Amino acid sequence: MFPPCFGVGTPVVPGASRGPPLKSPPAYQFEVVLVNTIQPGSFLTLHYRLAGPDGADVVTTFHDKPATLSLGAGQLAPAIEAKLLGLAEGAQATFTLAPGEAFGERSADMVQRLKRSALEGMADPDAEYDVGDVVEFPTPDGRGRFAGVLQAQGEGWLEFDFNHPLAGKAVTFEVQIIGVM
Repeated sequence: MFPPCFGVGTPVVPGASRGPPLKSPPAYQFEVVLVNTIQPGSFLTLHYRLAGPDGADVVTTFHDKPATLSLGAGQLAPAIEAKLLGLAEGAQATFTLAPGEAFGERSADMVQRLKRSALEGMADPDAEYDVGDVVEFPTPDGRGRFAGVLQAQGEGWLEFDFNHPLAGKAVTFEVQIIGVM
């Protein structure tokens, strides 16, 4: 049963008063602040740091100018972009991405043995390379470049790893969102 203050269960006598009239509640003023949150296609200004599994910085903007990018334009790995969705201007966050989540798993198909003569037109076939050297190659359409790390070499051949250097590794991504449009 409801208490009498709700008027339920209390007999109403015509002409009887139920008590003093209610006072109006005090007037409150609210300030509405709209905070932009990151959505697909947002333009962002941010500081970020990407660290490898050993914690060493791979890239950071925290000691320089912030980066400006368009979410979804391929400037960040899709898994990193997904972690940014919903963050608000002014937010700071740190994410750890599991091995393979940020830059994919390592693929044996991305390790290729090339004849030294095949470097003609792609890289300097007469150059001396050491294991661990990064060698740039043109894309098949000739409009871009990609890199391979020399893994091994022998008489007339070179073996390159074209996997992303962080493929199959856990990474940490730290971000400070400065602006969202």
